[in-house]
Amino acid sequence: MLKLATPFRFAGAVLAATLALQAAPRARAQASALPSASAPQATGDDHGRKLLDLMVQALGGDNWLHVRDWDIQGRSASFYKGKPNEGVTSFEEFHRADPFGTRIEIISKLGVIFSTEHRDIVLVYTPTSGYEVTFKGKRELPADILADSKRRREHSIDNVIKVWLNEPGVAVVYEGTSLVERHSADKVTVLSAKNDAVTLELDQTTHLPLRRTFEFRNETYKDHDVDVEEYDDYHAVQGLPTALTITRSRNGDMVSQRFYTKVTYNLNLPPTLFGADLVLKKKK
Repeated sequence: MLKLATPFRFAGAVLAATLALQAAPRARAQASALPSASAPQATGDDHGRKLLDLMVQALGGDNWLHVRDWDIQGRSASFYKGKPNEGVTSFEEFHRADPFGTRIEIISKLGVIFSTEHRDIVLVYTPTSGYEVTFKGKRELPADILADSKRRREHSIDNVIKVWLNEPGVAVVYEGTSLVERHSADKVTVLSAKNDAVTLELDQTTHLPLRRTFEFRNETYKDHDVDVEEYDDYHAVQGLPTALTITRSRNGDMVSQRFYTKVTYNLNLPPTLFGADLVLKKKK
């Protein structure tokens, strides 16, 4: 069942949270080929690293490593305290790997008999900032939305494989098996030298990621929150297995569900697409 989240402080900000930056995770060709991954580990637990190698190969191996950018079209729904918000949001997202950039265009259709497509709200994320762009101009997204986006990006599967495993002092621990939506999974936790951790649960048959989990300190309530993403409905897109359904939860409560209808990789998107200075034209 689709479930939706409460509105944020200004128009379009709720969509920034709902349309979280969760493109299909991408990884290096071989985790063991990374410098820190090939070095002896203090834990002596090589099984977790072997599982990460299998996951990366399942995701596309070398081809995945060379993904430069991608375009996602789909629908998103969110919910709050178990109660769905009304409606489903259509969107198109453009993502760039390096330098990082994301552009989210909110799609609305107006008209009863002959509906026309409108894209009056655009959300632009850069490595250090984020903006809502409309025909009136641009304004920065709220600090909590920017912090949430940055935190999830830093704890993504992509970042764990490409960045964390390159850092000194990293440990990879195999934690046994688990069950994710009736799928048997191998559970692997990657621990950074900064005492940060991400847990990945991988399908025992395909080795594709089924769930990503991390904890972080809630600065308001001074406790810890648990952020979870689950990946389902994998399809091969240009030879890359891509999860077309992504479900995100916070402390056991579902936050959003996203359903991809079309994904395209390596489009050579222009840099101007990720700028926030262009004001949208007002529809007449």
